[in-house]
Amino acid sequence: MVNPIVFAIPLFFAAMGLELWLARRQGRMLYRTQDAMTSLHLGVLSQIVAVFAVGVNLGVYAAVQHNFALLSLDAGDPRVWIGALLLYDFLYYWKHRAGHEVHILWAAHVVHHSSEDYNLSTALRQPGTDFLLGWLFYLPMALLGVPVPVFVVVGLINLLYQFWPHTQLVGKLGWFDRVFCSPSNHRVHHGQNDYCLDRNYGGILILWDRLFGSFAMERDDEPVVYGVRKPLQSWNPLWGNLQVYAQILQGVRQANGVKARLMWLLAGPGWQPSAAAPASAFALRDFVRFDAPLSANLRRYAILSFGISAALLVHFLIAAPTLGPIPKALYGALLLLGMLGLSGVFSGTRPALVLELSRASVVLGALMTGTWFSPISALAQLAALLCLLASALLLGRALAPHERQRETSRSG
Repeated sequence: MVNPIVFAIPLFFAAMGLELWLARRQGRMLYRTQDAMTSLHLGVLSQIVAVFAVGVNLGVYAAVQHNFALLSLDAGDPRVWIGALLLYDFLYYWKHRAGHEVHILWAAHVVHHSSEDYNLSTALRQPGTDFLLGWLFYLPMALLGVPVPVFVVVGLINLLYQFWPHTQLVGKLGWFDRVFCSPSNHRVHHGQNDYCLDRNYGGILILWDRLFGSFAMERDDEPVVYGVRKPLQSWNPLWGNLQVYAQILQGVRQANGVKARLMWLLAGPGWQPSAAAPASAFALRDFVRFDAPLSANLRRYAILSFGISAALLVHFLIAAPTLGPIPKALYGALLLLGMLGLSGVFSGTRPALVLELSRASVVLGALMTGTWFSPISALAQLAALLCLLASALLLGRALAPHERQRETSRSG
């Protein structure tokens, strides 16, 4: 069976293209290249990890449902599907809420909040480590006997629904905002304003927030400032997934006693030991988005490079069920290397650009010869050759001294 995300990917890109076009018509700059590409890289990485972690998420669920289910529910009964969708959304609310209130769970979920922009690419900024503990929250569905196919489909519906609220182009929607997770409600969730913190966790329904006291309405007199108060400040998707884990590990190592170590894991993300120096007060007016100048050639290269990565991801998701463990791991590593290379390109340093040009040449050469991949058509080989030439031209121009001097003078 083909991964359903394969069919959703073109729709995601079409929606982002439409959002970008509409925003420009309104004179709004909703996208920045590095931030959007980092969101997309984190989304790609989460899908790569999901291929290898399916045995954890789905395997454990299936085992519990098969061996310990209290009920025998019929997947052909529409009531089972409706009940499962509501139950999944209810459990998602508590999983999402715990992801903000428990440090070790925040270490995974922070990835989704690390963007300092808010657009449809932000929806794809998904964590690669959610599989470690996220599955625990859905075990009640397995114990109740919700069949595996029903669990998979309602989970996919819940996930795909949450794509569209990540936009600034849709205003308040009246009664809809009172019942469902809407763009207005979810913009609050992504804000670092005081009134936005730890609010509006609902996936499909916002009713859970209203019921359990975590709802906040978007304020017209205070624009939402997006991001987190301990910013990522990196374009590297691997570090984006590991940063908070590293902070927790450091805290656990330095902690005195079992209680202090457990607090680093289970307390809220803002917890600090009593001996720690008090944190400086956060002032929203001092917040500056993480950014760096990017030349026109590097911007073009980034778009071209990610287009190749997206095509390879689709191929990887389709081919993964037929690949052995080692080829699958090598393919996944190749995709990761491409993302790390592009994040290095964003730094604009000469070693990063030379390394990325070498990597792109190897990957596109492999595409042309069929190495690492199943045989491809002559048309695909021609496209790969053209991409290789375009990549070499764009990176070569970015490496040229006159280009770098011109871009430096622009940013000075």
